[in-house]
Amino acid sequence: MKRLTVVVATAAMVAAPLATPAQAEPPAAGPAAQTEYVVLYREGAAAADAQKAIEAAGGSVIKVNTQIGLATVSTANPDFAGALQGSAAVEGVARNQTIGSAPDDAKASAAAKKAVERAAKTDAVEKEGRGGKPFKWGRNVKDEPLADLQWDMKQIHADQAHRFEQGDKRVLVGILDTGVDGSHPDIAPNFDRRLSRNFTVDLPADANGAVIDGKCEEDPDGSCTDPNDVDEDGHGTHVASSIAAPINKLGISGVAPKVTIVNLRAGQDSGYFFLQPTVDALTYAGDIGVDVVNMSYYIDPWLFNCADNPADSPEEQAQQRLYVAATQRAIDYAHARGVTLVSAAGNEAIDYTKTNVDGSSPDYATFPGQASRSRTVPAACVSLPSEAEHVISVSATGVSKRKAYYSSYGNGYVDVASPGGDVYDTTGNTRDITKATLSAYPKALAVANGEIDENGDPTVPYVVKDCKGSVCAYYQYLQGTSMASPRAAGVAALIVSRYGKHDRAHDGLTMDPDKVEAILKGTATRTACPNPPAYTYTRHLPDGTTATATHTCEGTADDNGFYGRGIVDALRAVGH
Repeated sequence: MKRLTVVVATAAMVAAPLATPAQAEPPAAGPAAQTEYVVLYREGAAAADAQKAIEAAGGSVIKVNTQIGLATVSTANPDFAGALQGSAAVEGVARNQTIGSAPDDAKASAAAKKAVERAAKTDAVEKEGRGGKPFKWGRNVKDEPLADLQWDMKQIHADQAHRFEQGDKRVLVGILDTGVDGSHPDIAPNFDRRLSRNFTVDLPADANGAVIDGKCEEDPDGSCTDPNDVDEDGHGTHVASSIAAPINKLGISGVAPKVTIVNLRAGQDSGYFFLQPTVDALTYAGDIGVDVVNMSYYIDPWLFNCADNPADSPEEQAQQRLYVAATQRAIDYAHARGVTLVSAAGNEAIDYTKTNVDGSSPDYATFPGQASRSRTVPAACVSLPSEAEHVISVSATGVSKRKAYYSSYGNGYVDVASPGGDVYDTTGNTRDITKATLSAYPKALAVANGEIDENGDPTVPYVVKDCKGSVCAYYQYLQGTSMASPRAAGVAALIVSRYGKHDRAHDGLTMDPDKVEAILKGTATRTACPNPPAYTYTRHLPDGTTATATHTCEGTADDNGFYGRGIVDALRAVGH
């Protein structure tokens, strides 16, 4: 799972022009710095009353999601949050970001960050159950050209399920991610450009000046708002094709190769995901009749959101409480409108049901001087969206079906498991990139990162090329619960395709998400904890060192912390 966070006007978003805040004249040195806040309206309160309170406090509404009552506000009033305290129309207010610009070396800093990411990818995406011999399967002549590399499809019997159900184009799957490369040859046939939206704008830097997306003029398209068919990170494209790459004699097949992909971009180019884009994407999904959404990320800046953790300042506590309340409202909104919500369980290799130490939050500074630090987080703190109600949380498995070494877990947290890859799930626990998962990769990124040569051939082992006549496409190996979640979402899409009813409102198919979840869990392959349940992972790393870690699985064969109700099974899910 990555930290990932574009804005298109829709019926869900009403924009208001910036206005001069009602406050004292700024000092002669220049105008006061503008700061963004997010304001959550009290449920049942009139939006007009909330906006009046915001304006009285010196704020101007930039945009507002009227479905759940979440507004992004700009203000120069340093006591804006305090001025809103006691307003009957407002439930919460929290600083979002200080509005500024990227430093002069933004391009170099961004390039350095990408270099680190590429190095991690080359090392089998290290940022992301018993080792055994790799499985080998016979090739079906009807398979896609790279089917032999898709061990994940065999593990969940998706290849066999395709004989009975390949998905229905009326089923819409929303990709809440860094974007989707809608022109990729192994995505384009199933991509709906008309319905796709980008809910983010590129963000130059955080409140401390640390580069996030870099200067807009350095963006390949020269815009702070990318088109709705672009992915300048690669993560969302991988996720989308894992779900719905078509069977077209090119590259790979997705789990549900005939469903429709809708890009609901909520993530920044840099991989951050922020609150307002996530909320806007979720409510839009509910409004247009999306059937399944995949969320392979957590909402920044907090890996875990705590209501009253003494390790956090009062302002930080208020921010986390607001994030939980606003996210749950958006989840409830989408769920009530027929959206099945699937999320990655996380790559921290920890038990979410226990007290943990979070050393990564806040990973983005919302005010100057703020920085990540080590803090103890009790189990009551929640990661979003994976721990929200109505969300199906997915852990990752490797080729041998063991829980992947990086996958987080927890009895009562994990709902199901799905293949996400584990490059150390090999004989001898040595690294093998082919034990990650293979899915689509934007050619533009491969070129920009120097991963293909002047002839268009891959120069790195984690990138694969396949051609059909003069049309060539690129794919990359990645591992993570980010990869496990879309494969479970693909099975959910097959379930809606198989059992869904006509949706008169949107002229598609629809199915109660609780019933989809029940079938997904009920048809999963029950997988017991290791014996003994305290399982020690050993990894012989490329630098010659050895890493070990012990994870303890709690629960029964029918429901436990490593696998939840079991490993999803596409064949059984469609009734065979």
